[in-house]
Amino acid sequence: MIDIRRLRQDPDGVRAALARRLDPALDKAVDQLLALDTRRRELLTQVEALKAERNAMSDEVARRKKAKESADDLLATLKASGERVKLLDAEVKVVDEELERRLLVVPNLPLPEVPAGDATQNVVVRTWGTKASFPWEPRPHWDLGQALGILDLPRGAKITGSGFPLFTGMGSRLIRALANFMLDLHTQQHGYTEVSPPYLVNRATLTGTGQLPKFEEDMYAFGADDLFLLPTAEVPVTNIHRDEILEHAELPKRYTACTPCFRREAGSAGKDTRGILRVHQFDKVELVQLVRPEESAAALEQITAEAEKVLQLLGLHYRVLALAAGDTGFASARTYDLEVWAPGVGQWLEVSSASCFTDFQARRAAIRYRPEPGAKPEFVHTLNASGLAFPRTLIAILETGQQGDGSVVLPAALVPYAGTDRLRPRA
Repeated sequence: MIDIRRLRQDPDGVRAALARRLDPALDKAVDQLLALDTRRRELLTQVEALKAERNAMSDEVARRKKAKESADDLLATLKASGERVKLLDAEVKVVDEELERRLLVVPNLPLPEVPAGDATQNVVVRTWGTKASFPWEPRPHWDLGQALGILDLPRGAKITGSGFPLFTGMGSRLIRALANFMLDLHTQQHGYTEVSPPYLVNRATLTGTGQLPKFEEDMYAFGADDLFLLPTAEVPVTNIHRDEILEHAELPKRYTACTPCFRREAGSAGKDTRGILRVHQFDKVELVQLVRPEESAAALEQITAEAEKVLQLLGLHYRVLALAAGDTGFASARTYDLEVWAPGVGQWLEVSSASCFTDFQARRAAIRYRPEPGAKPEFVHTLNASGLAFPRTLIAILETGQQGDGSVVLPAALVPYAGTDRLRPRA
């Protein structure tokens, strides 16, 4: 969440930053936060004044009793002021709860270097590789997957519903191959520690990373237990150190995990419904970093480059976009999207978002560190990137590697994990 002290000290600056998100409702939200903060401080001032007055009266009661003098009038006043303090404390609690509730639905402040505007103003920072060309009309992955016998969408829909793909044979093996390839790269070359988190998470965990309360409708919930299927490994991995104080020497923390991800994609009906362009369950390797604040800008460039390395080793043509403020995610202060070219569908497909959240998630999850031994704890900065999401990466592999005889040549980096250099059509 945003820092209420920053809002109090620089309300115009906060308004200007939030205005870049192009959501008119945020200006009213700032007004409400400022009013609640003002009321809270007024109440606390009254409580402190009453408590100071009560302390003075208590001393006078003690003096009178010692002098064998009557203190009935003071005791009556103390009783009345005690009731007033209880009422004020209760009101402070109500205001605190309302202030936190409203803070939880206000997005992060985009960093100054984030481009202005909506998604049409996203900036292509760089591209890598060239578009694959074919002497024939390239086939989309759903045709290739069926012909190769690796993707069975009708049976996946029969088992669960639309958006739940069934991979079979070499399709299943490719999922394992992608996981092992990416995890080996990130742990052996990029210095991440692999973790295997729970796939169910609680409300505190989802609130810590910013999915709750705003995006509850996009998640699969288990009402009886008040648990949720994780939408991304970012959620449990970032929360590993929730409510902890780390020492300076422990940072940076760098974790990677491969998990399934579950997303209802509420409001996305009819969008990219062919094949596996948009699904409700998919696997993804995630990268998460906890860093000192002064290191987060460099860490964003680093984590982006680490996700790019996967695409480079797979030989896939991609581009990096700097997202405009109006297209930047709720919790993010700055985001790069990695989009891979899929020739069969003729589209750029997002396979990774690399984001710096500054201290936004750390405030919600109470993740702090000591800048030096004995120093007052400060909030860390958190970052994450997909490294990478499997479905669209697989789409690009299939559509880029397709051959005239119907086979698909696999990237050399994947061959040791897949056990073959080529997928062939079913006989």
